[in-house]
Amino acid sequence: MFTVLFCVFLLADILLRLWLASRQIRHVRRHRDQVPAEFADRIRLFSHQRAADYTVDKARLSMIERVVEAGVLVAFTLLGGLQFLDFHAGRLIDNEMLRQLALLGAVLAIMGVVGLPFSIWRKFGLEARYGFNRVTPLLFAQDTLKTLLLSLAFGTPLAACVLWIMGHTGSGWVWWAWGLWVGFNLLLIWLFPTFIAPMFNRFTPLENPEIADRIRALAQRCGFALEGLFVMDGSRRSAHGNAYFTGFGKSRRIVFFDTLLSRLDPEEIEAVLAHELGHFSHKHILRRMVLSFAGALVFFLALGWLSQQVWFYTGLGVVPQLGRPNDALAIILMFLAVPVFTFWIAPLAAWFSRRDEFEADRYAASQCPADKLISALVKLYDDNAATLTPDPVHSAFYDSHPPAVLRIQHLKHG
Repeated sequence: MFTVLFCVFLLADILLRLWLASRQIRHVRRHRDQVPAEFADRIRLFSHQRAADYTVDKARLSMIERVVEAGVLVAFTLLGGLQFLDFHAGRLIDNEMLRQLALLGAVLAIMGVVGLPFSIWRKFGLEARYGFNRVTPLLFAQDTLKTLLLSLAFGTPLAACVLWIMGHTGSGWVWWAWGLWVGFNLLLIWLFPTFIAPMFNRFTPLENPEIADRIRALAQRCGFALEGLFVMDGSRRSAHGNAYFTGFGKSRRIVFFDTLLSRLDPEEIEAVLAHELGHFSHKHILRRMVLSFAGALVFFLALGWLSQQVWFYTGLGVVPQLGRPNDALAIILMFLAVPVFTFWIAPLAAWFSRRDEFEADRYAASQCPADKLISALVKLYDDNAATLTPDPVHSAFYDSHPPAVLRIQHLKHG
């Protein structure tokens, strides 16, 4: 019965996502040759058509990627791939901890190898075609190697600790594992701005005094304790522009992509940062963090129960080993199965995110002239080739930000 449910949900997930992508493609193509009235005086038809083509190509790639991901999922589960890996790991490795870590590593390695061609094509095919990619093959290889080493350095001890907790702390292991997960994520947030991010990009203090004074005054008005303003060499990898907050406590900082600073004037940059401070003021980031930790707790509670049910393993094509711990097997199956059964949550999460974006926009308009945020957004839409005419259903399901036309209308009319 569980196998049937798994197949039904997986098929529904695939068909829904393919249908949404096809809707997006048709809708964007239909509106490709006319710039929406709200943007007609600011965005050229050529730019609008380029954004439409970019959006269509991304949607096509997502369709192929989803089908391949589904094939890999079926291969791991119903076609016996995970059973094969578990059996041979048991034959080759006697130490139980090393055996389970090897199983986790093998699954992640296979998924990484399958996903690598898509990453390469996205960088050197799709992004390069539209003039966004600036990553050289050597830099891509270096980034991939650094990511792998960081994953091993942080992920291996975390996985080993979780497996040890599951095997040695009795029925209360769920709470210990969840506490470890929360602590690990807080550690990463603390380490990211000062240790992890500098491994990939160069960060220099913002040297433009006009922008720096504006941002510091804005942060003071908004009650945001700011420890630093930095510029990141984002142009080394991409032509896309952005800005973000990172860290917490004394390591909290604002980071600008150099590509963003080259396109926006000081007032527009201030308006963009006011929007980001709106998320801070309304505690959106804290709320999302709490929801993330709550979701992790639900995951661990479900894992604690399902890991004791034989049908959970057999329904996904795996026979648990007798007399040996199957904790790694249960973790893998959970990570494989959960997205299949929870894809319907995506539009709800997207709706909450869009609501937060509207709230942050209103906050920004209360701190800076709304027309400055509008002009900054228009430039960002144009530079990043973001479509101005997404399909409404596709947007409602996926988009974390409101459609461009609706967002500009809200800013204009309050």
